[in-house]
Amino acid sequence: MRVVFMGTPEFSVPVLDALVAAGHEIACVYCQPPRPAGRGKKDRPTPVHARAEELGLMVRHPEKLRDAGTQAEFAALNADVAVVVAYGLILPQPVLDAPRFGCLNIHASLLPRWRGAAPIHRAIMAGDAETGVCIMQMEAGLDTGPVLMRQTTPIGAEETTAQLHDRLSDMGAALIVEALENLPNLTPAPQPEQGVTYATKIDKAEARIDWTAPAAEVDRKIRGLSPFPGAWCEIAGERVKLLRSRLTAGTGAPGQVLSGLTIACGIGAVEVLEAQRPGKRAMLADEFLRGFDLPDRVD
Repeated sequence: MRVVFMGTPEFSVPVLDALVAAGHEIACVYCQPPRPAGRGKKDRPTPVHARAEELGLMVRHPEKLRDAGTQAEFAALNADVAVVVAYGLILPQPVLDAPRFGCLNIHASLLPRWRGAAPIHRAIMAGDAETGVCIMQMEAGLDTGPVLMRQTTPIGAEETTAQLHDRLSDMGAALIVEALENLPNLTPAPQPEQGVTYATKIDKAEARIDWTAPAAEVDRKIRGLSPFPGAWCEIAGERVKLLRSRLTAGTGAPGQVLSGLTIACGIGAVEVLEAQRPGKRAMLADEFLRGFDLPDRVD
């Protein structure tokens, strides 16, 4: 098929690669504009932009899609379908209507659960047993369109957002290739009205750990916010990110260090497996403890 690809972050790159490998013609790649990054604050292309240039594909990165000229350029591509994954801009109705088969979105949740911006983080933080990817026919509402295909996967007991992100990206890449192969024969299934939840954007203000919470909740926050923005607590006056953890046996006052990096919570305890001090690289617990005099409690 003749495809317009619309995506921006690292999550989208395997999907672009899969479409190219499957032999589809990529008419154009749309992504977010380069943004200032790094110490020099120079404009840096997004991961999709960089990969598209490596593949020799045409790239466009409009600030918005609402003006008539941009919409006319999009329509002039005469695409069979647009594949959208973590693009970052709202698609107006003229854009949604332009491709022959419309616009298909790869969404990293089991819709209608976790519509919105942060479905992977929220699934882990909520303690969901499973998640997955959906291929959705896009419409004007926020992730409200009918679902063409879906695939489920369990969430591991110690899995972080980073790890689940990579698995779902690969799943979505394989599933969209299958969907395009069978597109004329797929029947869109409307999303049920029951079970709708919204994965609101992660706010850095929610990243501080409350040790009075149950250990299961603390563990899910650590894993769900890893690597970004990173759940954190204060240890000896330093703001330390906790990046991996697991539930473990132990009781004590909330925030009490029981042994190693095992810390008591309101109910139960968590064992921190990986942590990061300010200005340092992430370290496994044993290495972290060798360079840090841990107090009796953390805040």
